[in-house]
Amino acid sequence: MGATIALLISVCIIAQGCERSKPPPSSLSQPPPTDGAPWFEEVAQQSGLVFEWRSGFRDRHYMPEITGGGAALFDMDGDGDLDAYLVQAGSLVEPNESHPPNLLFRNVGDGAFENVTSGSGADDRGYGMGVACGDYDNDGDVDLYVTNVGPNVLLRNEGDGRFTDVTSQAGVGHPGWGSSAAFVDYDHDGDLDLYFCNYLNWSVATEIDCFNEMGAPDYCGPKNYRAPAMDVLYRNNGEGTFTDVSELAGLNQALGTGLGVVCGDFNNDGWIDIFVANDLMPDHLWLNQGDGTFRDEALFAGCAIDQEGKAKAGMGVTAADIDDDGDLDVMVCNLNNESDSLFRNEGGYFTDTTAIMGLGSVSRPFTRFGMAWTDFDNDGYLDLYQANGRVMRQSRLFSDNPFDEPNLLFRGHPTGRFQEVRPRGGTRDLLAATSRAAAFGDIDQDGAIDVLVVNRDGKAHLLRNIVPNRGNWINFRVIEEHGRDALGATVRLTLGDRRITRDVRAAYSFLASNDPKVHVGLGKHDGVTDVSVRWIDGGIESFGDFGANQVVTLQRGDG
Repeated sequence: MGATIALLISVCIIAQGCERSKPPPSSLSQPPPTDGAPWFEEVAQQSGLVFEWRSGFRDRHYMPEITGGGAALFDMDGDGDLDAYLVQAGSLVEPNESHPPNLLFRNVGDGAFENVTSGSGADDRGYGMGVACGDYDNDGDVDLYVTNVGPNVLLRNEGDGRFTDVTSQAGVGHPGWGSSAAFVDYDHDGDLDLYFCNYLNWSVATEIDCFNEMGAPDYCGPKNYRAPAMDVLYRNNGEGTFTDVSELAGLNQALGTGLGVVCGDFNNDGWIDIFVANDLMPDHLWLNQGDGTFRDEALFAGCAIDQEGKAKAGMGVTAADIDDDGDLDVMVCNLNNESDSLFRNEGGYFTDTTAIMGLGSVSRPFTRFGMAWTDFDNDGYLDLYQANGRVMRQSRLFSDNPFDEPNLLFRGHPTGRFQEVRPRGGTRDLLAATSRAAAFGDIDQDGAIDVLVVNRDGKAHLLRNIVPNRGNWINFRVIEEHGRDALGATVRLTLGDRRITRDVRAAYSFLASNDPKVHVGLGKHDGVTDVSVRWIDGGIESFGDFGANQVVTLQRGDG
């Protein structure tokens, strides 16, 4: 009892008082599904975005085969629309030269894509996992960092549809099993550093054999290996090279099984922090100390484990201010038979509000990976999309593939609750696949957020937003003075009687990079007022008022 009281006291001290805790909604019952017209139309093939992540499975179950692959929606050529990059795998027992390449697709307008991989230099052939996007050299072009099982790869964008592999000269070819990655300016020096999760210390030579409940060979869980890994932080030296500062920064103080990463100022002290979703281990909240070091405060802050004291199988992760109180909430999705973990930020500490927000039971039967809070119907409130697929063979419920599951879509409400949208997954015909990465952005520039989903050993899905009677919208592209996306900056604006806070962020979901533009649904409002940006170094700039249904560029120095 004494230890429990001490822990509660510690939590309150960290939070600078417990008085900010919000009362829960009056009912804990699950709201009924919202039935109606489809929210998405699957258009990958007709749009020219043809891709299948190949696991390479033959007869033995190698663990990485069940975890990939990744995707990015980013503007590679500076023409204002979103291009796509899809990370491929192949075989863990054959040389990389025999693998199919990663694919690069150029958006040719109205959401149609052209495969431009040939001659682009973006055709890495490692056993691919995820991808991060960011302009690391401040030349105005978005670069790519690809995580692999084996050496990762940095692809510098040359600005003309071509990429150059600069991994060796930049010093970022870490040889482990990389998963999700993020570009982040953690030290406020004006250039983007690089953080990525390592999942396990694993190799083909040390693979072990596991069996499922039916006694058949199957994929192992991470606990079978007892081999958590240290994540990696590379500091950008500003002249095309990076330095591995992982140990200097303190990341060796807490190893994990990292799968998802999201960055943001979770304690509002002006420094960007890093949240990592770990698989069957406590999650990490690396609080930036402002001196080049980080400290994992997840346990004391209440976001390492759930309200029952359980470390869940964290996969994907997303973050946003879902309750308009000015701080970042975070959500982790987990394995089947586990609920999601929605950690509401109470001003320095977190409360697990998964059940009272309506997310306690609907997603529990599924294994969730890629995910995001974003406003699909433009009503001004964040919705939730989850990409699902099992990691162990079970009975074939949804297709002939025992790993396949449908994805899930939830509508957000002013109460803070979420309701499942039917038809399930938001599509007229149920889509069942082994989904992994989900990347989010407006591919056809109609003001509505679309979704790109990568499926294991199945065709990728491109979900075009067709929500009927969508509300008004506004998008902000927020850029630093030299022209790159201001990752980590925060946009604040007034919408009616609400003060809304949204971050400029590309890295969230699972193995994915997303459009960093700030999208805000406006409902019936015809504009927003009092728009301001807090830059990464703490400077605040006001930009005024803007009308609805447009993309607005907010560049530092123009406010």
